Amino acid sequence: MNIVNKTRTTLIALALAGATLAPLAAQARVDVDINVAPPPPRVVVAPAPRPGYVYAPGYWRWNGHAHVWVGGHWVAARHGSHWVPDHWVQRGPNWHYVPGHWVRN
Repeated sequence: MNIVNKTRTTLIALALAGATLAPLAAQARVDVDINVAPPPPRVVVAPAPRPGYVYAPGYWRWNGHAHVWVGGHWVAARHGSHWVPDHWVQRGPNWHYVPGHWVRN
């Protein structure tokens, strides 16, 4: 096998490996568990409905030192699914952050 064929074979192998691993990287996530309860959610009037979008309400984000408010935003609707907003769940003495996500109906 000459150098051109070896290089081509190596590049194809690397491309296939990257294509195989890319979905794994897209699924990476970080769990956040802290022992500081989030403040109560802010009372915010949701904007009027917008065709083709779902309003994701604001939530408290942990920045490593304190909770900071993240305002709501629009998310493109997904047919056959509903949006579960970002929220915190108490687990014993700790609080676990659950990112907003889609759930099939």
